[in-house]
Amino acid sequence: MIVAPKQASPQTAGELSLGRYGQHFVSTQLVDHVDVPKLPEKPDRAAVVLFAYYATDARPRREAEALTEAGFQVDVISLRHKSSDPARETINGVNVVLAPLRHRRGGKLSYVLEYGFFFIYAFLLLSKWSMKRRYRVVHVHNMPDFLVFSAWLPRLRGAKVVLDLHDPMPEIFASMYGLPSGHFAPWLLRRIEKWSTGFADLVVTPNLAFKELFASRGCSADKIEIVMNTPDTELFHEHMTVPVSAASGVRPFKLMYHGLLVKRHGMDLAIQAMACLRPRIPQIEMHLYGEQTQFMTWLMGEVSQWKLEEAVHYHGYKPLPEIADAIASIDLGVIPNRLNSFTRINLPTRIFEYLAMGKPVIAPRTQGIADYFKDEEIIYFEPGNVDDLARKMEWVYQHPAETRSVVERGRKVYKKYSWELERSRWTGLVKGLGPRRVAATAQG
Repeated sequence: MIVAPKQASPQTAGELSLGRYGQHFVSTQLVDHVDVPKLPEKPDRAAVVLFAYYATDARPRREAEALTEAGFQVDVISLRHKSSDPARETINGVNVVLAPLRHRRGGKLSYVLEYGFFFIYAFLLLSKWSMKRRYRVVHVHNMPDFLVFSAWLPRLRGAKVVLDLHDPMPEIFASMYGLPSGHFAPWLLRRIEKWSTGFADLVVTPNLAFKELFASRGCSADKIEIVMNTPDTELFHEHMTVPVSAASGVRPFKLMYHGLLVKRHGMDLAIQAMACLRPRIPQIEMHLYGEQTQFMTWLMGEVSQWKLEEAVHYHGYKPLPEIADAIASIDLGVIPNRLNSFTRINLPTRIFEYLAMGKPVIAPRTQGIADYFKDEEIIYFEPGNVDDLARKMEWVYQHPAETRSVVERGRKVYKKYSWELERSRWTGLVKGLGPRRVAATAQG
């Protein structure tokens, strides 16, 4: 028996005919039922401008790496530390371009020339980059304040500009050169500060006293946010080390200072205090860390005059991991700042670094510090008073249990501003910056 081939039903025939137009069918009839894979979005870009060496400047590095962890692609323009440094390097995912310039501390003219050269370099490089890639944010660190204007073209093309005022430049300049507030140079720097904060979309600064100062000089308080300059907890954390007490005389009583070695930071006052204490604490030692300066050369001469050569140890510049290791072995951190228009409102990061590692710290009683620490949370001395500084050093030596209680209370303050909390605050501020309206001619 011969069976005729079965003819396709109208439905089958229809399906066969639609097969010729399968692409059209899928795109018009099944689009709501097909999962189309999405292409990965391009990451937001951020540029950072910094008149310092990025690898060793803790605040810019922490903030840039926080943005990288938050999904940004970050490009940095910074100084070189040594002439042998490469022109480009990648540090923890951050792209760093090093300008052909090293900072050498000198007179006023030296600063003006270095600032001017770096501004031109950063302006041209940022402008070139912004023509090839669109930045969501440009983060500019002072000093100088006018570096913020290097972001002019990225701003024109839609980038939001953040000015990070580490320090008030008029007060720094006045304290460096002993100038009165009415001098032309601080007056001019205050004008530049006002123009710079006006250009920025967001101003960040590390403490309350700085915020109040900038607001008093014309920057809207609503534009200023505080991002505390607290240490990286991966480096600075409490160690189980030798006990605070050295009063038994079995081991040295070790004091430490690390940071910029200049007159306004008062290290000569600390050396004088040590000389007063040496007859009663013969095993007292001071360990100094920081780059060589003219002041440091002079200070070592004073050390010889006080016959403290065996008690004062200068270790030179050390990277942060080595600073953290050094703090782990000391008994007391010392911040002997003289009182001037800058130190009155400054909050030294070193306070938090010592407390993070469970070490006591002596600091001057100033507005910038007292805004955060009560008497029972830190060991205060009267600024500029060598006798009071020596008394407080000896008190720490003689009262280890009471000192430990002060440290524990101080650590509670530190923990309120730990970098984990400040990092979230920082990235939230940047992400919260809305898009800028860009003129049609700048859409490019």
